[in-house]
Amino acid sequence: MNDFNIRLLFVSHLGSTLFMVGLIWFVQVVHYPLFDGVGSHDFVAYEKRHSFWTTWVVGPPMLIEFATACLLLWLCPKGIPLWMLWSGLILLAVIWLSTALIQVPCHNALASSFDPDIYKRLVSTNWIRTIAWSLRGALVLRMTWIAISESGSIPQ
Repeated sequence: MNDFNIRLLFVSHLGSTLFMVGLIWFVQVVHYPLFDGVGSHDFVAYEKRHSFWTTWVVGPPMLIEFATACLLLWLCPKGIPLWMLWSGLILLAVIWLSTALIQVPCHNALASSFDPDIYKRLVSTNWIRTIAWSLRGALVLRMTWIAISESGSIPQ
């Protein structure tokens, strides 16, 4: 892989990860806490629209983040410790498993009717993803710092 492609890979990984870090904090602090203010009459329609549009916003960056994390592990760029690459992928696994096994089922249940217990579960368990993405963000920033510091640019 040439130097330009490695740089593009790093920038894509950094950008998609930091996008998701910002988005998950917005969701955790602003968006989810406002769910209980929608009102029971309008909530089902709101939740269905929310789930549809959220998929379009989070799907592409999550796929880019995953694909670039795998490519970085496969290429193992010079200077980046292998444990960092594996840690980033493990954190992604935590995020994806939490999404699939906890948050998506909560959203599916809320698509039928607003249930305060399911809503509380959604908000409280979303901290798993918020913390994991925050750790990923710090990790990816550190990897980028290492890559730039060692060679003056992102390595091949």
